[in-house]
Amino acid sequence: MSTPRARLFARLLAVTAAAAVTGAVLAPVPPAAAAGRNGVCESGEFCYYFNSGNQGSLSDFTGSVADYGTEQPSCYDFKGAGNGKGKCIKNEAASVWNRSSKTVRVYYNSNYGGTYQDFKAGAKGNLNSSLKNQNASHRFLGSTPPTGCKTDGTNSKLPTTILVYRVSLNRVDRVPFKTYVKNVLPNEWVPSWPRESLRAGAMAVKSFGWYWALHSTRKTSGGDCFDVYDNTSSQVYKPGSAKASTNAAVDATWGTRMTRGGKILQAHYCATTTACGGWVTGDWMSQYGSRDKANAGWSHSRILHAYYSGIALS
Repeated sequence: MSTPRARLFARLLAVTAAAAVTGAVLAPVPPAAAAGRNGVCESGEFCYYFNSGNQGSLSDFTGSVADYGTEQPSCYDFKGAGNGKGKCIKNEAASVWNRSSKTVRVYYNSNYGGTYQDFKAGAKGNLNSSLKNQNASHRFLGSTPPTGCKTDGTNSKLPTTILVYRVSLNRVDRVPFKTYVKNVLPNEWVPSWPRESLRAGAMAVKSFGWYWALHSTRKTSGGDCFDVYDNTSSQVYKPGSAKASTNAAVDATWGTRMTRGGKILQAHYCATTTACGGWVTGDWMSQYGSRDKANAGWSHSRILHAYYSGIALS
């Protein structure tokens, strides 16, 4: 959303922090571990170890990650006891244990690029000489993800991935769609807000990204196609920014789609009803309004129906 997305939510947060909204609500929230990441290699997970031979601290995952991050407190880190605990895992892992039911591919570069090494379901092993302490992303292999400009999503099926234009880096990343949503929501909704507000936000963020994965014809100046910008021209996407509270909201609403006339809704939103101004036409949700309605006991579905006219949640 170009000019109409005048919400520029991050800026408005900074302004309102000094006004009516208390600092306790808008103070930066330190990143929290994604649900299930507890430093124990459990069934269904893919785990990195700091040392060879499955020794040292470990970091456990239940899905693909395109970018681990490089600095605390926002990076994915080693969580288990032992050598390396607390270090960012990017370029620091030496061995793995794949306790998932799928083959997992470890890549040299972020965003699933460069040389790679596959670990079949149940496999333990050391990273080879080209990947030891040179790991930057991993992917759970299943169906082959789309390539080029195409999406495998439809109005009834979530896209596997979304093409994100990383504006400051001047490149396009193909990001797993759920990873994208989880790393947008905490930058558009305040993670400490009520659960039902976060769930309404998760639906809006997912629906907006889903719509553009289906409809975008955008291209960079270099001719690369993409679906969304990583800034307020679309939605603010920051790899490694996912929080436990917002992840829970995404997970709780992941199986629900928001449509109008059978088509995925291009769900616009802005900071307040006043900020939305003349764009309040049944296509926009107030972020602060969702917070206030949740505090008043409204469910996320009631919040969504209040702001978006003629929608169906299914």
